[in-house]
Amino acid sequence: MARDAGLDLVMVSPQAQPPVCKILDFGKFKYLTEKQEKEKKRTKQELKGIKMRPGTAANDLETLGRNARKFLLEGHKVKVTCQFRAREITHPEIGLRKMETFAQKLGDVSTIERPPSLDGKLMIMILMPKPGAVGKKDAKDQDKQDGSEAVQDHGVGEDHPAEGVQQPHVLSQEHGSEAPPGAGA
Repeated sequence: MARDAGLDLVMVSPQAQPPVCKILDFGKFKYLTEKQEKEKKRTKQELKGIKMRPGTAANDLETLGRNARKFLLEGHKVKVTCQFRAREITHPEIGLRKMETFAQKLGDVSTIERPPSLDGKLMIMILMPKPGAVGKKDAKDQDKQDGSEAVQDHGVGEDHPAEGVQQPHVLSQEHGSEAPPGAGA
């Protein structure tokens, strides 16, 4: 059958009982398998950037930390940059402490690929994801609920608001002169 079609008979799984064979073009088959192996080897890893200053507040560092954690869990490397302006460069230890605490907070999902080093007025550190941490979600993210109340449809085509939610008073056009109770004129 393979000769009649002008194709090759390729044994796909020789260990199976009975062995599995396919009729196809062997050159094309070999090309596609090599291409798939190259794609598996190649990791699509980007370098994401986080920028801070020595005077960055703690709550802003928390936000930057959440963003960095998200990038690391997606499998990207994170370049953390601390920018010094004017006289801030005279105290690089402040920026170094900020970067070290930042790295410690992300220690469960990252490892330091390049420790903090001063390059002109920039201090740069590169974090890479830990092999076991990629793709995991935090328990906090899993437990997080939507927060919106469910609206039930009782089969009549009408949506009813959630219990305990007070609807604002809306004036109908028929009773346009009426004001809600307690409203001054």
